[in-house]
Amino acid sequence: MKKILMIGMLLITMSGEAQELFSMTEPASNMAAGSIAIRIDNLVMDEINSLKINYHLIPSIRVGVSKKFMICGNAFVSNRTEQLKWEGGSLYAKYRFLSNDAVQKHFRMAAFGTMSYNNSDIHQEEINMYGHNTGFEAGMTVTQLLHKVALSTSVSIVKALDNGHNNKYVYGQENSNAINYSFSIGKLMLPNEYKDYHQTNVNLMVETLCQVNTGSGKYFVDLAPSVQLIFNSESRIDFGYKRQVSGNLLRTAPNGFFIRLEHNFFNAF
Repeated sequence: MKKILMIGMLLITMSGEAQELFSMTEPASNMAAGSIAIRIDNLVMDEINSLKINYHLIPSIRVGVSKKFMICGNAFVSNRTEQLKWEGGSLYAKYRFLSNDAVQKHFRMAAFGTMSYNNSDIHQEEINMYGHNTGFEAGMTVTQLLHKVALSTSVSIVKALDNGHNNKYVYGQENSNAINYSFSIGKLMLPNEYKDYHQTNVNLMVETLCQVNTGSGKYFVDLAPSVQLIFNSESRIDFGYKRQVSGNLLRTAPNGFFIRLEHNFFNAF
């Protein structure tokens, strides 16, 4: 009887957290303690006023240090110089400090921070710590799960520095700070009834991504719908499209597709 109850709670947990694995933002939930994940992000973006396609390849290693704390290391590769070239990397950490859990629902809050290094040229007013700028980001995220629907919002401050040794921040120090905020909603579409971890999960989500520069007051608002497939509760594939729907910040390539591949190794240490 005890074993049956343990399996039942495990299935509830897996089905509950599946739909809050967002494609463009991080929820307040963490990786499983003692797990390691290999992730590869591919961003294929249309450059404005050009026929060029900007491609960014971002491999990552993610570690669930404990049930409350995780870290992630990213490497940045792009074709900005007409060939694939390593441009830098970042270190991300998240600490979940609040968790109110119940059957098929929970409310969680977490703080996160990023340190990023990039040696590519600074070519847009948008401040982006995921493959474009050297700098820092710190913020908080809140996630509410209600059965098959997950809602998540985040807010953070970002500070851009010079890129590498030769690429100065050309938009002025007064414009080197910004506020990011987001809202994401995800829904578990399949399976209708969760029976075991071998079932493929299908999640649909829509995310709103925004930035306001605190110096210039310029901003952007992006909309990013995506579909996510989770296999054996270990591997996932995300397909999505991100498009700017409003804004006046100078951005080189705001619109395009993204594909994420990820595999988790549970109880790795």
